[in-house]
Amino acid sequence: MPGSKSNLVSLHEDVINDTANLSEMKTSDGKGSVGKRTMTLMEKNGYRDAVYINAAKIFQGIHTEKPKDRVLVRYGDDPLSPVLTVKDEYSQRVSYELAFSALKYQDLLEEILLDSCVYPCQSIPDELTSLLVVMLYDLQNRKFRAREILDDEEPVAEVRKIERYLSSCRTKLAAALARYRIKHCALSIEYILPETIRKQEQRTSALPLCVWINTFKISLQDIFRDLEKKGFTRVDSLLDLDCYTYCMDQHCQDVLFFPSSLKEELLNLDLFADCKLLLQDKSRSLAVHSAQALLNAGDDVIVAHVGSHLTIAHMAVLTNDSKSKIFVCGVKTSAKEAELWDLFSHMGCKNIQLLHEDFTEIGPTDPRLQNAKVVLLLPQCSGLGVGNPIDFILNEHEDAGLLRDLFQGSVSEGKLSILAERQLKELMHTMKFNQVQAIVYCTCSVYPEENELVVQKALESGVEGSEVQPYRLIPPVFNTCSNSVSSTEVFFKMEPSEISSGCFLAILAKEKDSSENVSDKDILAHAAAKELLDSTAGEKSKEEKKKQPKVTQRRRDITGSRRELKNAELLHWQTVPNSKAAVPVSKAVCNMKQKNVNQNKSCALLKESVSPVPDRAVSKSVHNIKQKNVNQSKGCALLKESVSPVPERALPRVLKHTSHLPRTRKAYHRHILARKARAERRRVVLKPIEIVFPPEITPHVSPQGTKPRIPTHRCFHGWTGVKSSSGRIRPPSPSKDIKPPVLHHPRPWL
Repeated sequence: MPGSKSNLVSLHEDVINDTANLSEMKTSDGKGSVGKRTMTLMEKNGYRDAVYINAAKIFQGIHTEKPKDRVLVRYGDDPLSPVLTVKDEYSQRVSYELAFSALKYQDLLEEILLDSCVYPCQSIPDELTSLLVVMLYDLQNRKFRAREILDDEEPVAEVRKIERYLSSCRTKLAAALARYRIKHCALSIEYILPETIRKQEQRTSALPLCVWINTFKISLQDIFRDLEKKGFTRVDSLLDLDCYTYCMDQHCQDVLFFPSSLKEELLNLDLFADCKLLLQDKSRSLAVHSAQALLNAGDDVIVAHVGSHLTIAHMAVLTNDSKSKIFVCGVKTSAKEAELWDLFSHMGCKNIQLLHEDFTEIGPTDPRLQNAKVVLLLPQCSGLGVGNPIDFILNEHEDAGLLRDLFQGSVSEGKLSILAERQLKELMHTMKFNQVQAIVYCTCSVYPEENELVVQKALESGVEGSEVQPYRLIPPVFNTCSNSVSSTEVFFKMEPSEISSGCFLAILAKEKDSSENVSDKDILAHAAAKELLDSTAGEKSKEEKKKQPKVTQRRRDITGSRRELKNAELLHWQTVPNSKAAVPVSKAVCNMKQKNVNQNKSCALLKESVSPVPDRAVSKSVHNIKQKNVNQSKGCALLKESVSPVPERALPRVLKHTSHLPRTRKAYHRHILARKARAERRRVVLKPIEIVFPPEITPHVSPQGTKPRIPTHRCFHGWTGVKSSSGRIRPPSPSKDIKPPVLHHPRPWL
């Protein structure tokens, strides 16, 4: 039975090897445009000596430490001394991958060393145990075949010593591995890993590749054209990615996604070699686009951390057209500065300024940052939401301890507390810059202690002071594509999945006064439009003067309209908050009054009480009294439509002597009283007119001083005179021979 299992395992491994070789053959021969590219997957023939040394150094710092009573393999306390420095990205990447693989299979590798009696060895000190474990993993991954050594490679004594020792024990090591797999019924060593780690690796391997386009080097249209020539097809969504396809991101118009299976092949394209396409996690592109959307022309940006070189370059690319400057904090050494300038010059970035101080060491009143309006804060975090930890560490220059935390699936409480405290300190320091108007806070953490709680504590601290407008949370805004959907939540969050990494994004913006949002010119124009300014208060522009006659003419054309008249009156009351100030009414009301001059004159009779006059005094207006009555009746008809009802308490008391008037006259009288109350409320000064009547027809004056209206035909019923050429009857001239006729009251019983 054990032999059958061993044969099954061997058969399964042969199938896997054949499939891998077939995959490499298809990749190199399937596409003519990329057939010349070589694959840079995990080498089957081993690595250079420098890669093993660097992988051992990384593993020495992240390996799992077991309790003292269970320690069987000792790794020593002193780390490996740096022998060679790996500068190229490929060597750095495989060093981290080799160290991470050794961490995941640490228990298995230690069991193989102990079971085969290869460890302990007196000739190998504890300081080289990390190198022994790392090279053992690579040896079993090569099926215990010998490594091919290149002629131009510089040898490392420690690596060659461990390699000779393992080669002499290959049979024992292979037998120990076979016994372990039989014991656990594992078709391959991947099945030995915990289920959580296996799911994480599956998610990482299926995660689409996220790249952004360097528009300094190439335009979007040229990228699409170049990819089409290389055999790539554009699809609509991430779910449609398959083989040689790509799609655009829904939030950032310069971000593309490719299938994960094309990673090594894409990295060998000239588009990546020339820095036209750059591989980076989407969370950083979201932060950069959020900051760029908050900028005005000429505003500067502060990048609080120098960790992400690609993020700085992406920010510089997006702000190049607006003439903004990117201030990068924390460039400590001249060597680091030279490295950054070499990278930025190769990418075409010019609007970047490097600062040697850390962000928390720079004062809020630093004169170099007085034009900075946005701060991009990407603090160091636990990073458990990242999809590909190796790429994240390389791009962000993060600590390799992230690999240990990802393997364990959690972060210790002590480390989480330290990270959260540091993040809060940096965020509160950012809020002290008075000239800064917005802060972009972004992490790759899944813990609320590093995300929502940090932001809420900073907002509650009130460190900006009482003289500065406080910060508030606003939804992030991206310069999105046409098919994107804007976010309505104050926090932008993405959970780790098979199509995206985890991300947390918060935008803190200062509250602004309403007056700050409007320029002085707009304020004057707004006030002039509401007729709150005289002609001397502010001059209108030529365009406004050209437009003004058209609006005035339109208003004059519709002055007689009932609806527009009410709107004009409403506009007048809105523009005059103080009722005591005497201001002119709107043009529509003025036009209406101009058309009804006779109505205004008749309404003015109520403003003054009539006093007795001598017998010989006769007013000239008596001649035209009938014509005035006709005009008055027409004007009152217009007033009934335009004047709104007046509350009863605003009307004067009705006189007792009006009870004998007809119903039509009573309604007219109430209407005149309402008109008087409205005129008094408007404070419109009317010109008083005095009419003199003969003493025999002078009506009774009430104690309130208001003269009731008496029908005209009653007052002048007995007058006679000579007809004029116009047909009107002129009153006789006063003389001693002519006696005034006796008036007969039509209703003597009253």
